Amino acid sequence: MSNFVALRRETNKIMVRKFDFLVIGSGIAGMSFALKVAHKGKVALICKAGLEEANTFFAQGGIASVTDPLVDNFDKHIEDTMIAGDWISDRNAVEKVVRNAPEQINELIKWGVKFDKKENGEFDLHKEGGHSEFRILHHKDNTGAEIQVSLIEAIKQHPNITVLENFFAVEIITQHHLGIIVTRYTPGIKCYGAYVLNEATGEVDTFLSKLTVMATGGCEAVYRNTTNPLVATGDGIAMVYRAKGAVKDMEFIQFHPTALFNPGDRPSFLITEAMRGYGAVLRTQDGKEFMEKYDPRLSLAPRDIVARAIDNEMKLRGEDHVYLDATHKDPEETKKHFPNIYKKCLSLGIDITKDYIPVAPAAHYLCGGIVVDLDGQSNIRRLYALGECSCTGLHGGNRLASNSLIEAVVYADAAANHALSVLERYEFNEDIPEWNAEGTISNEERVLITQSMKEVNQIMESYVGIVRSNLRLTRAWNRLDIIYEETERLFKSSKASREICELRNMINVGYLITRQAMERKESRGLHYTLDYPRKVD
Repeated sequence: MSNFVALRRETNKIMVRKFDFLVIGSGIAGMSFALKVAHKGKVALICKAGLEEANTFFAQGGIASVTDPLVDNFDKHIEDTMIAGDWISDRNAVEKVVRNAPEQINELIKWGVKFDKKENGEFDLHKEGGHSEFRILHHKDNTGAEIQVSLIEAIKQHPNITVLENFFAVEIITQHHLGIIVTRYTPGIKCYGAYVLNEATGEVDTFLSKLTVMATGGCEAVYRNTTNPLVATGDGIAMVYRAKGAVKDMEFIQFHPTALFNPGDRPSFLITEAMRGYGAVLRTQDGKEFMEKYDPRLSLAPRDIVARAIDNEMKLRGEDHVYLDATHKDPEETKKHFPNIYKKCLSLGIDITKDYIPVAPAAHYLCGGIVVDLDGQSNIRRLYALGECSCTGLHGGNRLASNSLIEAVVYADAAANHALSVLERYEFNEDIPEWNAEGTISNEERVLITQSMKEVNQIMESYVGIVRSNLRLTRAWNRLDIIYEETERLFKSSKASREICELRNMINVGYLITRQAMERKESRGLHYTLDYPRKVD
């Protein structure tokens, strides 16, 4: 019998569902957690779109782990991570991820993930910006898709995992919903589950759980130009923030230096960093290399340096992109290593073995998020946060390339072990009231929602981008405040819909990014401000 639950078609039917574990999000973090706990209890895995529509699926480059002890070691990987994070990474988190990475790679392989190997059977390792050694495991140039599909197959086979697609988490349930006043200083906030919109019925159902996991991915869809799927609206972060959970380091938004420049594409197609590790070089539109002006590591400098360099060259020259050049590499090797990039570019008339690839930076990854400890626990009891929506401290001021997927599985393992050790302590809270579903949304109001989304995208792109200033951030703050007030009034008088919930979350996340950027009175890592220029050592 299939584990995929058919969507209920009954109208006006509010449902209460009970699961030992409620996992919100279907990327590598959520699915690997579900697989690790399902033997001990019933798991609901909910995703607001299809199972494949997660950031994991779109990750091209690979997953970082020390696997060749002859040339690499944990200390090197730790040092590379600390350097990339601008020395504000939590060293305990870095040690945890790096030292536990090989074991979790083996776990992925057991679940069916196939990483590319050489003819002698050794892993075909890539090198990316900021790494001192070749340590990136990959599957061609679609590693995320290989992992996602393999985990989906494992999920489907498990009788204790119920997958609910097109279910949108609206709010997590805490004491607040029992009429108790909850503030950011309230001790012992607890999560009892979530209110979840069933898009098939249009009703908000109540999901009660003993333990809840937030694994909703990032928030880069708040920017106009992004490599993320457009479902990345920061839902989990916004929900936890509204529930008075701790959120930090939101100012550290990583802009991938090399998104394919193709106006009209949203999201932007990613040109993996592995291409620069392979030997591709950056050039201005007149064909000149320029990275020697910015960093001795040239095109393999960390992403924040490369993104700012490209941004600066574009502004100096009044141009909207630069080029990535792999034409000096062996054509057959290029096509072998990067088949999807080759295919995508060829569809636009660009043969990457002969032509330069037009690229420009785009919002790509969030280094901050919901604050968690070494077991993935948030400051809200019974609530874990995993993957990109969490802030473990691993990334500090800037994520080292390909550290995100390994962070997700290492922390999913830690959270699963902790959750299993405490599961028997908790019961369902049966006193949770139904969602208040008064109000309707007219067609006119839907137009207001989509227009406000575009405004948020424009505000974040223009004022809270790669280079910031106090003036730009203040302007963003003021513009977001107006949209926030309008949207909250609409939300309170309307029936819940995915569109208005996503808009609400985008505004919350945009506010957090802007506020925490204003609070950081220095240029550090991914946060670069003209008012506090970085001192040159």
